[in-house]
Amino acid sequence: MACRRERCSGCGMELAVPLGVLNIRCAVCRTVTRVRPSNSLSQSQDPVRQAANWVRGFLSNINSIAAAAASFNSYSGPSVPSFSYYPHPSRPLTHLPVHGRKRALLCGVSYRYRRYELKGTINDVNCMRYFLTEKLGFPNDSILVLTEDENDPLRIPTKQNIRMALQWLIQGCRSEDSLVFHYSGHGSQQPNLNGEEVDGYDETLCPLDYETEGMILDDEINVTIVRPLPKGATLHAIVDACHSGTVLDLPFVCRMNREGQYIWENQTPPSGTYKGTAGGLALCFSACDDHQTSADTSALAGNTMTGALTYCFIHAVESEPGLSYGRLLNLMRCLIRESRTTGFSLTNGPIASLIRKVFRAGLRQV
Repeated sequence: MACRRERCSGCGMELAVPLGVLNIRCAVCRTVTRVRPSNSLSQSQDPVRQAANWVRGFLSNINSIAAAAASFNSYSGPSVPSFSYYPHPSRPLTHLPVHGRKRALLCGVSYRYRRYELKGTINDVNCMRYFLTEKLGFPNDSILVLTEDENDPLRIPTKQNIRMALQWLIQGCRSEDSLVFHYSGHGSQQPNLNGEEVDGYDETLCPLDYETEGMILDDEINVTIVRPLPKGATLHAIVDACHSGTVLDLPFVCRMNREGQYIWENQTPPSGTYKGTAGGLALCFSACDDHQTSADTSALAGNTMTGALTYCFIHAVESEPGLSYGRLLNLMRCLIRESRTTGFSLTNGPIASLIRKVFRAGLRQV
């Protein structure tokens, strides 16, 4: 496991620290602890020193973006996309295994004819499917789509169907496989009853029938698609929903403030329950923090409703191939801030072109 142990300088709790992280914040007392360098290895062998090169590159990206975003610091809406992972994300986003298999689960829930109906979720799913197949080489038959537009009753995003689809996503996964889980819909919270959540709440996804069948808890998602992930396999989750910051219950979260400064936060439960993978790499990009809300919007794509996270995620990857995770998070952050503060619309960018292609391809009736 690519992490070491460090005592919190505030409460003394033992924290798991990923390699390369210089500061870690305790999820219990919120104290920031500076990670001590390891003296037991030479500089050439010390994995912390080796990983520090990645961190320095990450910081240089943040500094350059923070300068460009200085005019947006008065933004008072939802914070920034949240980023959580296990273990250390040292590979670029666009790295895909040469010999591994690709598989994706895309869920879009619009809750039609209800007062809380969403207008952009199916757009999000169609754009993500097009992006995965046309840009990242995912085979069409390796992508499972659940929306209310599907004719097959097993592909309607009910609680049972989403549960079965999550099991399908991880089933038979082996080294070098690349998995994607994309969800666009409502998210919520409910009181945590077993004491495993520091804030006292479980994060949830709201399937189409959640009012009668209940929500899908972060604990279940973690057990289903995170913990079984084998060594050498990669899972990317893009969760465009309210209260989604730690919806996969991953052990570490990268938090950024409005000035572009970041801190890694240890999210290990007070009981020490293991929430990591079986050796694989799991990452989650979330629309907002656990206590925040998000919404679909037409501010980014003209008159087309989309989820802000989905739109900015695809736009960032399209605009700068081979970008690092830190660079990706910063690009997404700046796109969202700019659109909210200036009314800026990316109608001529890569994602706008992709949306037009999706519509022309007849993937959705307008």
